[in-house]
Amino acid sequence: MQAVCHSVLSLWLFFCSLIAVTLPTFASDKISVSVGTYHCPPFVIESETETPIGLSIFLWEQIAAELNLNYEFSHHELGELLDNVSNNKLNIGVSCISITPEREEILDFSHSFYETHLAIAVKQQGHLSTIKNIITNRKLLLVLGFICIVASLVGGFYYLLEHKVNDKLYSMRSNKAQMIEGFILGLLFITKGPFNYFEFKTLTGRILTVFLAIFTTFFIASVTAILASTFTLGLLSSDIKGPNDLANIAVGAKLKSTSSLFLTNHSIVHRTYQDIDKLLTALDSGQVEAIVADDAVLKYLIKKGKEKGDYQTLSVLPYQFEKQNYGLIIENNSPHREKLNRALLRIRKSPGWRHALSEYFAEH
Repeated sequence: MQAVCHSVLSLWLFFCSLIAVTLPTFASDKISVSVGTYHCPPFVIESETETPIGLSIFLWEQIAAELNLNYEFSHHELGELLDNVSNNKLNIGVSCISITPEREEILDFSHSFYETHLAIAVKQQGHLSTIKNIITNRKLLLVLGFICIVASLVGGFYYLLEHKVNDKLYSMRSNKAQMIEGFILGLLFITKGPFNYFEFKTLTGRILTVFLAIFTTFFIASVTAILASTFTLGLLSSDIKGPNDLANIAVGAKLKSTSSLFLTNHSIVHRTYQDIDKLLTALDSGQVEAIVADDAVLKYLIKKGKEKGDYQTLSVLPYQFEKQNYGLIIENNSPHREKLNRALLRIRKSPGWRHALSEYFAEH
């Protein structure tokens, strides 16, 4: 009996030992990775007391859940984040990080998950500056000059045809006054549209009215579009028509960003700021006249700032250039890259991803 008890006890101890050995193996099935972030609303929105949120954070959380990963977030500035991933101090970098050839040389990227462009933000000018910009706008002056020339031609042609036989349209006695009437007629014709067919006495005048009716329809639409664009840009900054105009003014960009690299590559001297919030503050306080950053980030931050009473005079100009594709940054030769990319592609097709896009960008 004692021998039997001893055998049972030995068997029990064996099973206990086996369980103790295998438990760590099962626990280690969940891989742990270190994840770095940097503040870049609405992709990464950080606070001192709460876990970061944002579109990129949502994407990473979905990927981590699908790949059964353990992770902890740590905050970094952009340059530090790039260096730490390239030096294998971090496994993953999550934020609004543009995929560029220069960065690809030192680290790997996931597939792109969001596409935007670079854009220019400026501070709206005062009323006097706005009026001055509109009045001195070259495009506006050219349009007004063209309108006067066309009005003179149309009015002069009708004057030759009608001034001797049409007392209703040409009621002044002197020829000079009648010529002024002809110019006014031409100006009204091309800005308001054709007159009534029966207002003209000559057959040639009536035939011309029919053809000009077609021409003025397109002419008025074109001039209206040009003037609307000119006045809209006059309210912002008539001096900046695109990135090439930045060379003559004080410009800011975020340190070690693709915006700063773009300006450097185009020989545009600029000031750099540690983060996007300091960059916007510099523009709002007049330290710089324009800033360059990613379009999606600028529009989101300016909109949120205006809701709080800040950045009331800041606007993003309607010029987009230098396409940007965002990806997660991954340490070189990561064994998880293929699995991560497959998970990312699946998540981008999911209803949850579409809902997240709508949540952060629906109002832009």
